[in-house]
Amino acid sequence: MGNRLRPVKIMNLASMSWIKPRVARLGRLTTIMLAALTPLLPGTSQAQDSERLDWLRQPALGNYKGYAEFKMGHYALARQVWETLAEVGNGEALFNLAIMAEDGLGMARDLLQAENLYRASAQAGSLKAQYRLGLLYSDGSRFAADLEQARRYLSLAAGQGDRQAAERLATLGQPASALTPFQQAESLANAGQHEPAARLYQQLAEQGLATAQTRLAWMHEAGRGLPRDLEQAAQRFELAARAGDAEAQYALAVMYRTGRGRAQDLAASMNWLRQAAAQGYPAAVAALGSFEAAEAAATAGVADAAPAVLAP
Repeated sequence: MGNRLRPVKIMNLASMSWIKPRVARLGRLTTIMLAALTPLLPGTSQAQDSERLDWLRQPALGNYKGYAEFKMGHYALARQVWETLAEVGNGEALFNLAIMAEDGLGMARDLLQAENLYRASAQAGSLKAQYRLGLLYSDGSRFAADLEQARRYLSLAAGQGDRQAAERLATLGQPASALTPFQQAESLANAGQHEPAARLYQQLAEQGLATAQTRLAWMHEAGRGLPRDLEQAAQRFELAARAGDAEAQYALAVMYRTGRGRAQDLAASMNWLRQAAAQGYPAAVAALGSFEAAEAAATAGVADAAPAVLAP
């Protein structure tokens, strides 16, 4: 099989006249990207044009919007944002849609669609998608086991500096007894055994493992293995963020900016966002760049307008 991507059938995408301009913008995206987007694109027309343009101009802010709606359980609204961004190949949006397809959140559970979306996201450079594919191909819990593909995607994630991917590569193909407790919890969650996974994550969190706190926070957000509880999720994100976990820092930044799970506090949001970006967390880097660019543009606009206001 090698490292080549498996071919995916395209469902007559070009025949849909209303979508041709969007397909043209995708340019160099491959067959797998188009196949992943085909079932999603019709739903994006529900968004208001002005909102869609805002999201497309500033994808990082669009992802913030989608993530905030997701946190509130507004899956249809979150999907609407991410479908719009997926049209132009945004890796984070594709990853989030894959999560929704895998778990049946706001859409029918569809593992084939999830696989296509994860692969499209990985191809767009998403470290999270690369790592997720590595996990799913390694244990065969949801996708057919394929150690070559697992090694390929874990190597891509590890090449971007992901420590967990590097650790997974070291145990790839070994029996379950060789896995670390954190990896065992991940495997349980992958297999849909969320309650035992949560118990194991809890033990690790009590031992001070920040990434286990972050996993518990996500489980509280989605109501998987634990009661859905945004306040509890926020508390766990904050514990992990203070311990230096970049993923939790980014999640907390979104909560403070959007007022979802935490009272809105823009200063606190920017503080956590800068900490996550300083560690190279991709979504945080992108969001911080967007916010700083918008602030610079606003400042320049005020400066340009001042002479006109003061002129006689």
